Amino acid sequence: MTNQKFVIEPHFRLQEWVAEEKGYFADEGLDYIFQEKIRATDGKQHDQQGQKSGAYQSFEAGRTADVSCACHWTVNVAASNGHGKLWGDVYSVAPAGIFVPEGSPIRKPEDLAGVPISVGYQSGSHYATIQALEQYLPRNRINLSYGEGMLFKRLDNLLEGKSQASTLFSGPYYLAEQMGYRKVIDTTFMIASMVTGTPEAEDLKRFYNALKRAQRDIDLRPEKYTHYYRNEFPDRYHALMDTRRWGPGERIVFEPYTQEVFAQSREWIAQREIFDTGKAPLATDSYDAAVLRVT
Repeated sequence: MTNQKFVIEPHFRLQEWVAEEKGYFADEGLDYIFQEKIRATDGKQHDQQGQKSGAYQSFEAGRTADVSCACHWTVNVAASNGHGKLWGDVYSVAPAGIFVPEGSPIRKPEDLAGVPISVGYQSGSHYATIQALEQYLPRNRINLSYGEGMLFKRLDNLLEGKSQASTLFSGPYYLAEQMGYRKVIDTTFMIASMVTGTPEAEDLKRFYNALKRAQRDIDLRPEKYTHYYRNEFPDRYHALMDTRRWGPGERIVFEPYTQEVFAQSREWIAQREIFDTGKAPLATDSYDAAVLRVT
């Protein structure tokens, strides 16, 4: 036994909040700490001061939660480089899209040729924007802009008229939609979980059992739970938000992140040279070495 409490950190979605407030983690016998980071810091860590820094770099720096999330592409590479283990018994799917102001002349994906699109560097929006637009545009006409920072900083810039286009997901996606920003194309993407440190396998099972109960609640009555988005939005947005109009957001899928998905995703990353060397200099190509499965 580690004698350490299991550290839970929400990730821009509803499930952890529902499970916490309904007592599902406690019901499962999980000894845990629940810590919210984004609203507590007013989202300031999402401002990268113009630097190319995103989800992958946060794994390099080290995350504090026992289980944290990011797009499956980044978690795949980070786990392969020894920054944790990809939890292979589950993945999730997040609604996302490229948004432009209501009055923008951009009306279809082809109109985004050469237009700077604000994304998070080596984060879900980075990969997902390429995945969506390469159906319409040659790669050299997809113009990604990394300097705006992570999710809430990109939302700031869009609302303040500083971005021509921005890829948003989860709550910011719903806020932009509510406020009349035009979604040019859907960029929905898969999210994977990263296990860091040495949590007990039984605690991981307890954690995900609680999230499964929360997911069922959200599936049944989503309108009862969308108010939880406010728990992670910086206060400056609250007067704008009508979460009654918002959707349920990221959905956890209790199916395996398979060896085939693992390999196909790595090949996709390599072909598009997401990392400087094309195929990232990975410590291992082994699914069994990078992925943790207990079922």
